[in-house]
Amino acid sequence: MSRAQKIILSSVLTFVAILAILIIVLVTFDWNRAKPWLNEKISTATGRPFAINGDLSLTWQHDSPPEDTWHDWIPVPRLSAHDVVMGHPEWSEQQGDMAEIGHIVFSIRPLPLLTHNIVIPLLQLDDPRLFLERVKDGRSNWSFEQDEKDEDQPSPWALDLQRLILHKGEIRYKDAVQNIDAKADIDTLTPSADSPYVMGWKLSGSFNGARIGGNGKAGELLALRDIERPFPLQASLTVGKTSISVAGTVTKPQELAAIDLQLKLSGPSMADLYQLTGITLPKTPEYATEGRLIGTTGKSGGKWTYENFKGRMGESDINGTLTYEGKEPRPLLSGEVVSNLLKFEDLGPIIGADSNESKRERGVAVKQPEDKVLPVEKFTTARWDSMDADVKLTGRKIRKDKALPIDDLYTHLKLQDRVVTLTPLKFGVAGGSLTSNIKMDGRQPAIKADAQVSARGLKLKQLFPAFEAMQASLGEINADTSLSATGDSIATFLGTSNGKVSALINDGTISKLLLEQIGLNVGNVVINMLFGDKQVQLNCMATDLAVENGLVRTRTLMVDTEDAVMNVDGTINLASEQMDLTIRPVIKGVRIVSLRAPIYIRGTFKQPDINIDKGVLALKAGSAIALGTIAPITALLPLINVGDEEESKCAALLKQEHKTSTSNKKQ
Repeated sequence: MSRAQKIILSSVLTFVAILAILIIVLVTFDWNRAKPWLNEKISTATGRPFAINGDLSLTWQHDSPPEDTWHDWIPVPRLSAHDVVMGHPEWSEQQGDMAEIGHIVFSIRPLPLLTHNIVIPLLQLDDPRLFLERVKDGRSNWSFEQDEKDEDQPSPWALDLQRLILHKGEIRYKDAVQNIDAKADIDTLTPSADSPYVMGWKLSGSFNGARIGGNGKAGELLALRDIERPFPLQASLTVGKTSISVAGTVTKPQELAAIDLQLKLSGPSMADLYQLTGITLPKTPEYATEGRLIGTTGKSGGKWTYENFKGRMGESDINGTLTYEGKEPRPLLSGEVVSNLLKFEDLGPIIGADSNESKRERGVAVKQPEDKVLPVEKFTTARWDSMDADVKLTGRKIRKDKALPIDDLYTHLKLQDRVVTLTPLKFGVAGGSLTSNIKMDGRQPAIKADAQVSARGLKLKQLFPAFEAMQASLGEINADTSLSATGDSIATFLGTSNGKVSALINDGTISKLLLEQIGLNVGNVVINMLFGDKQVQLNCMATDLAVENGLVRTRTLMVDTEDAVMNVDGTINLASEQMDLTIRPVIKGVRIVSLRAPIYIRGTFKQPDINIDKGVLALKAGSAIALGTIAPITALLPLINVGDEEESKCAALLKQEHKTSTSNKKQ
């Protein structure tokens, strides 16, 4: 053997001997002597007081199972410690400790210690009592970054906790940002081939003043390890009257890197989900849905899809897919919701038009005064800047009641930079269509609203299918409305509105019975006064109204029946819900009662006052009358003969009245 070979052999034997002595020392060493050093290093790395008060021992073993990197095959020391405590960070005002653990087992990779990294592949806690806290400025005591008092002197140590297992204990969570104060009692479960869950929990506490409760099961807590292994989760939670149920998997829960859950939601109103999700949804009746929630996070919030959900809203079925994307400057909610059978009344809470009884049933405050008809519930715009929206809603069949069916509904809702548009909002009604384009600008304290509404080809016999006498009618309704307003509710919108309303009804029938069926009590009384309780043929009804600051003025409002021609003039105050209308009827042909006095309609929408002027009689039947100042028929031309080549009775009547009015003015 050469001299060089002897030197090499001697060096190897010396290294092996030193290594053997080191292993013997490590195995036989009383590790309780290392507690002060270990306490200090962990305290420095976490920024929290840390102490092992009980016995500390050490064994050596591999991670199970080893990963693909070479250092995973190096044995790591596994320490077992009893009576371990960790205090709160300096900024916390809580009393006691952040963590009290009866028994803790953790392993540490030795090589990263050379670079001031404390890498803990496994942390097992038996009988833990944990207090997790987040304060209003966003700091949390579970974030183990060192609280740097001096940015020029950062901590040289970093902590990397990769895997956490909890065995029976209690976790208290207090969050000043979300206003949460909750406690979870944890118990250990035995996993099996059919159940991957190793931990069960029960939850109690409060969220934004509402009581919360629930229970669930979870797999082995891998929340702090950067791996792709899904984390099984099953949970049920109630927050106030809202119930949430999930079952599925989460990958990297601390980052919500990938979510795949079956999600069930139910509650009194979808608007209540804002506090839980940050997603702005409308006020709705009681609802329940179930679908698949899949998603990933990103720097701006990630992308979440509630896929193929099904459920109900009130008495309506709903289904569809909605996607929430974190974007700048605002997140975006997009998708499509379809209802195969949509009850019209279920749309009431969305616009604040549901009854006080409905509000009580949903557990919300009653805001509609008993003496008001127009909805006064305010639109809340405070959340309009929290996100944008692009959602399509389809109601394939709408059910209102047998007397007034609406065929279907389609709308495309957009919310962008606090501006809401419904373009279009389209109803299929009685063989025709009712199409609206609505815009509400919420960028100012008072919402600015614009609405254009057109009705085309509404067939009277389809509009009133339950009224047998109407089935012989060939008449139809055409109408145009254009209004602009400012306010914060339907009542204030109408009370400040400006614009016009035009409508024509051709060839129908009208009677007390019909008006009773559609709930028009004022018209019911008027018809009874004029014609008695019988059916009357309607030749034409022409309406041209001007609206200024909520005051509706009749420019043209005339009704032509087989028995009489009626002219209506006056005003309707939408702000005060007051009416001041006069109906002047002119009877046709020979009647036992050939004279009629004017009929006055006064009072409020809620309590109208209808009476007849017995001191002033109308002119005899057959005589020419001046119907007042009739607006030029050009205002109603777009509604005459829509889709019909034959001149309607309304067209002839309007031309005749226009000639009469023009002749009277010349005289």
